[in-house]
Amino acid sequence: MTTTNTIDTQRSQSLAESTTAESLAESINQAEAARTRLDFAKSAPKVFRAIVGFDAAARDGLDPALVELIQIRASHLNHCAYCLHMHTNDARKAGESEDRLHLVAVWREARHFFTEKEQAALALTEAVTLVADGGVPDEVYARAAAHFDDQELAHVLALILTINTWNRVALATGKIAGTDERR
Repeated sequence: MTTTNTIDTQRSQSLAESTTAESLAESINQAEAARTRLDFAKSAPKVFRAIVGFDAAARDGLDPALVELIQIRASHLNHCAYCLHMHTNDARKAGESEDRLHLVAVWREARHFFTEKEQAALALTEAVTLVADGGVPDEVYARAAAHFDDQELAHVLALILTINTWNRVALATGKIAGTDERR
């Protein structure tokens, strides 16, 4: 039995070292890949500043918690780890609960965690983000319009457009989650 335990321990250690080595290698590969891509802000500063301005204008007047929920959901849908990491951290700093952050991706099954207004915004976020899958259904738009006045709705739509743009910039330029460059 001692031999079996020793072998099992050695296998476990070997597996842990292998997993750690694989994780380190993957991190290095991602960092190297990111270095081979352009720095969007540096290469197109006017475009970058325009997106920053669009983003700031879109947020104006919206509840900061709602802003983060929208950005988190679009980032989920676009598989943008860089933006997802950034916006979940921003949401925490703004006082968002861990429960809600964990449930944004499955908000329909956890409706009681989100207000009707937030649910309408999340549904609109999904429809606009996945617009190629069937457009923005009238009922999704009408639900959002019932919870937001025209100005708010325009800002919500603009925010959805900006996070989708940011997701695409981050993915196209190989941004790495955990390297928030805003600071």
